[in-house]
Amino acid sequence: MRRPLEIKAEEASVRSVVSLTSALESLSSMQIAKTKNKVLISNQFFDEVWNIYKQIRVDVLFNFGRTPDETPIDKELLILITAKGGLSGDIDQRLIKQFLLRYDESNNDVLVIGHHGALKLKQAHIDATYYFDLPEHDYINVDPLMDIIKRYAKSRIFYQDYVSLSQQQIRDVDLSEVVSSKGRVADLDTLDDNKITEKTYIFEPSSYAVAAYLENSILRLTISQFIYDSRLAQVASRFKAMSAAKERSVDTANELHTEYNRAKRSQVDTRLKESLAGLKKIRAGGD
Repeated sequence: MRRPLEIKAEEASVRSVVSLTSALESLSSMQIAKTKNKVLISNQFFDEVWNIYKQIRVDVLFNFGRTPDETPIDKELLILITAKGGLSGDIDQRLIKQFLLRYDESNNDVLVIGHHGALKLKQAHIDATYYFDLPEHDYINVDPLMDIIKRYAKSRIFYQDYVSLSQQQIRDVDLSEVVSSKGRVADLDTLDDNKITEKTYIFEPSSYAVAAYLENSILRLTISQFIYDSRLAQVASRFKAMSAAKERSVDTANELHTEYNRAKRSQVDTRLKESLAGLKKIRAGGD
C-alpha cells in the first residue's frame, strides 16, 4: 500500500485539475451564449441583403462577385474550419476524418483555418495550400478568405455544426449550394413590398457591378457565419469535454481521499499493533 503522504499529494493535484476544468467549463458556457447571439444577428442581416440581391441579380448562378472576364481555377477548394488549439474534445479529429474521405491531391487545394487543424493535417501528411489563424475577437475579417475562394470554380466547406450543448456534428457543404439554399429560406421570410428594379432605381456604374458587390457581401456573411457556427460547436464541444473531465477528476479525487483515509488508518493500526507487541514483550520480561 502506498504511503498516505503520497496519496495526499496526488489528491491535491487532482483537485487542481477539478478547479481548472470547472473554470474552463464556466468560461465555455459564457462563450456559448455570446456566440449564439452573433449567429442570430448574422442570419438576420443575410436575409436583408438577399432580399435586395435577388431582385437585381443578373444571373441564376451565384458568381462569388467575379467579373465576366475572370476565369476561375478548375479545382475544388476544400476549406476546413477547426479550433485554435486543443481542449475541444474529438471534434477536429472527426472533421479531418470526413475531409480525408473527400480529399484528392490532384483535384483539390486545401485552405485550413485554425492551428489545431493544421497540426492534424500534418499528422496525416497533407500540406495545406493556404492557412489562416482562427480569429480571437468578435470581429472576423474574411476578406483574405474571399480573395482565395473567388479564384476557384468550386469550394466546399468542412465545419462543425452546433446541434445542442451535448451534440455537435461535422458537415461539409458546397459553398454555392448553401448560399442558394440560405437564399430560398430568406425568400420565405422577406416581403417584396418595394420592388428594386432598373425602372425604379439607378444603378451605378451598372446593375452587374451592384450585383457583384452584393454577392461579395453575401459571401462575406456566409463565410463569417460558418466561422461563428464552428466556433459555437467548438465551445460546446469544449464545454462537454471539460464537464466530462471534471466529473472524472472529482471521482478520482474522491477515490484518492478514500484511499488516503484507508492508508492512514492502516498506518495507525500498524503502529498500534507494534506498540502493543512491544508492551507485551516488556511485560513478559518483567514477569
